[in-house]
Amino acid sequence: MPKMPTAAPAATDFPRPLVTVDVVIFTLLHDSLQVLLVRRPDAADEPFAQQWALPGGFVDVQHDATLLDCALRKLRDKTGIATPYLEQLGSWGSATRDPRGWSATHCFYALIPAAAVRLETGASANAGAGAAQWWDVDATLNTALAFDHHTLLAAALARLRSKVEYTSLPAFLLDEPFTLPALQRTFEVVLARPIDKSAFRKRMLDGQFMQEAGVLPGAQGRPAVAYRLRDRSQATLFPRPFAAHGADPATGPGA
Repeated sequence: MPKMPTAAPAATDFPRPLVTVDVVIFTLLHDSLQVLLVRRPDAADEPFAQQWALPGGFVDVQHDATLLDCALRKLRDKTGIATPYLEQLGSWGSATRDPRGWSATHCFYALIPAAAVRLETGASANAGAGAAQWWDVDATLNTALAFDHHTLLAAALARLRSKVEYTSLPAFLLDEPFTLPALQRTFEVVLARPIDKSAFRKRMLDGQFMQEAGVLPGAQGRPAVAYRLRDRSQATLFPRPFAAHGADPATGPGA
């Protein structure tokens, strides 16, 4: 009697990797670009206990319909903000990034005005970690972080700085309304270099992504035009990168 073939295994009968979402949250504070870190729980069964890490955690299949939903939930748990500028950065996975098993993480980065943030300490069940704290980005790049979060942070910073050269992204770091000098300073902090003032002003006004919103005190107490963003869901694209301070707008970088 011929041997009957065994039934094919069900599609889900295989080891599954751990799936997480991590969020690199940037803000502008004390005239520097800062990133939010959380301290890992202090427990014997927790990897990287008490080390600093990016906010994140496991996908909750009961509540997260998409990866974006998970990122928004993690960000809301730590900052109290529901609708920031949020963009997916990429995915990282290996058998060694998490000692608990084969792990894949999907990383997002967010831009948030500092004054709008309400940091959570992790006391709630959803937070799952200890104290949250802002760190200067440059200092953080020289600090050992849990898992492969140093790699995620470096990738997010590189993506942000590359996109700032030709988009209005830094505007999402500012409280509204804001002035053009404040916006230029934000661009310069993120890029870590000065920008030509006249070329910057023309680029911003020609971009038509802002609308006037009264006046605010400017330099030496003089009133300055204030602006708000027309659309907080996406950044405006510019045709060329920005000119450095002192460059000839006609022939230098950004011309």
